[in-house]
Amino acid sequence: MKKNIGCVMMMLVLATGNLCACADKPYIDNWALTIPGGGAGWLGVTQEKGELKGDILWGGGSVTPVDSIKIEDGKLIVTRVQVQRRGPDKGKKITETITATLDGDDLKLVTVKNKPDGKQFGRADFTGKRMSPLPPKPDLSKTTREKPMALFNGKNLDGWVLTNPNNANGWVAENGILVNKPMQTEGKKHVAYGNLKTIAEFEDFNLKLEVNVPEKSNSGIYLRGIYELQILDSYGKPLDSHNMGAIYSRITPAESAEKPAGQWQTLDVTLLERHVTVVLNGTTIIDNQPLLGCTGGALGSDPMKPGPLYLQGNHGAASFRNIVLTPIAGQR
Repeated sequence: MKKNIGCVMMMLVLATGNLCACADKPYIDNWALTIPGGGAGWLGVTQEKGELKGDILWGGGSVTPVDSIKIEDGKLIVTRVQVQRRGPDKGKKITETITATLDGDDLKLVTVKNKPDGKQFGRADFTGKRMSPLPPKPDLSKTTREKPMALFNGKNLDGWVLTNPNNANGWVAENGILVNKPMQTEGKKHVAYGNLKTIAEFEDFNLKLEVNVPEKSNSGIYLRGIYELQILDSYGKPLDSHNMGAIYSRITPAESAEKPAGQWQTLDVTLLERHVTVVLNGTTIIDNQPLLGCTGGALGSDPMKPGPLYLQGNHGAASFRNIVLTPIAGQR
């Protein structure tokens, strides 16, 4: 992400302040996690009225508050309680304890789970890294943009690949439209369909496209492979961070602007300096808001790395067309 001199100076000031704060409260920050198995995660540690608070993202799903968080003997101890969804312990509460040890800007973490009878299982080591401070809110009127590029040629899937080549491919090009058809057969084993990503990777950009979501369907657009812009049939529902146009479980739209299912809808999205603006059907529903960390299903947790655009294909049907991305070189 390229920055002008003013932005760089401001970041230096912010970084200095961040380091000073961390000298007394070393764990209070945003942490990019690489969870067991290599998936992307995030841990946010804050302090309110002298009390530590924590939120966590573990691979998929939503950002959720932890059940308890404390510092003990110089280590950060995070506890969360979950109800088992499957297996012999289905319906029972499992307590997970995550212990983190600080090494500069890196975390060494261990997770272990406890069954109701006290038996431990699932011990695993993983890592985390302190995220650099958020840059100041960018001035979108002063961006320097490069040449727009069409990401979909309307004829085939050139320039796109599955994020996991072992998954089934439900993506096809039909009449200038990129369509996902995750077909399931009743009575047969569930087929795992793949997400589709661009081969090219990007830094900051503006993205314009049209999307059509069938009734009760669910998809997503991952910006730089890190932040999911929710695609959902949520017409008529109360505002929520899981609705159409939201940054999944992180940023709730300021107002509802989605159309009923089955209609083409327009999106105009700007990702710049870890801030996002979303215009849905001509209405600004997210206005230059900061992105604290990755969302569920992210390909990685490092916000400073370039990444692809990827379309979620493992949930439901959706159609996309006129996908045009314009890289942003920086700010004037």
